[in-house]
Amino acid sequence: ELSAMKFLCQDKIRKRKLESVQSVGDLFTILLEQHDITRENVSFLEQLLRDVKREDLLSKLKQFVDEGEVKAPEDQPDPHETPMGVICDNVGRDWRMLIRKLDLSDVKIDRIVAANPRDLREQLFQSLREWQRWRGRDAKVADLITALRGCSMNLVADRVEQ
Repeated sequence: ELSAMKFLCQDKIRKRKLESVQSVGDLFTILLEQHDITRENVSFLEQLLRDVKREDLLSKLKQFVDEGEVKAPEDQPDPHETPMGVICDNVGRDWRMLIRKLDLSDVKIDRIVAANPRDLREQLFQSLREWQRWRGRDAKVADLITALRGCSMNLVADRVEQ
């Protein structure tokens, strides 16, 4: 099933990235990151499940959507209230200084910039996501606050603390 799903995603995901996928979870993570599957739009996921003949999962997905669990905005935090949302909303052109303070390599930063050439907010967001992936469980909000303060972005650090 994983092989079939990878084949069906060839037009959505670059070959090198697709080759690194080891599980369905990895595949779904990439599709979520690329916004091919979103909280509000699961049509691509429905099509994938239909194509690999997983009607059992398709019915569970439809039930999940019908019960309103997919949307449920009341119990979900506002994405702009998360530390990453606050940082993306308040850090401007100096975002590279912050990311370097978090010890993300210039090579990774350049790759992210190349992938999002005209969108500063997305460059910062993807850089923070890359930092999270790189650090894993060691990626702490306290580290973000320390880095912000180290870059003299105290107002943003105060907002993240709130």
